[in-house]
Amino acid sequence: MIKNYLLVFTGGGIGASARYYLSGAVYRFLPADFPYGNLIVNITGCFTIGLLMTLMEERFLTEPSLRVFLTIGILGGFTTFSSFSYETVALLRDAEVLRASLNVAASVLGCLSATTLGLIIGRLF
Repeated sequence: MIKNYLLVFTGGGIGASARYYLSGAVYRFLPADFPYGNLIVNITGCFTIGLLMTLMEERFLTEPSLRVFLTIGILGGFTTFSSFSYETVALLRDAEVLRASLNVAASVLGCLSATTLGLIIGRLF
């Protein structure tokens, strides 16, 4: 039990650091007037969890501790739906209803699509 907490703790730090890096890198290429960084992080994280879970459950049976480390730890620290929620509410607070709606639609549809794509690609291995 303690081992899994340590795996989640360590993985969460790795995931959060990766989120911070990728989100910042996105804004070197895209304007900061829309939460592109979190959108890309969430879509990437959803694709990755779909891919990893398929590979670990259907193709290569892995140690449960590895799944805990990768999915709950790293990907849990990496994805940012709490930030997504805050940024959407902030857009609404600023009367940016269209941008808020676009953020919700792009995040939900993009993440569901990326997870499905990850599942499909994972089955190819």
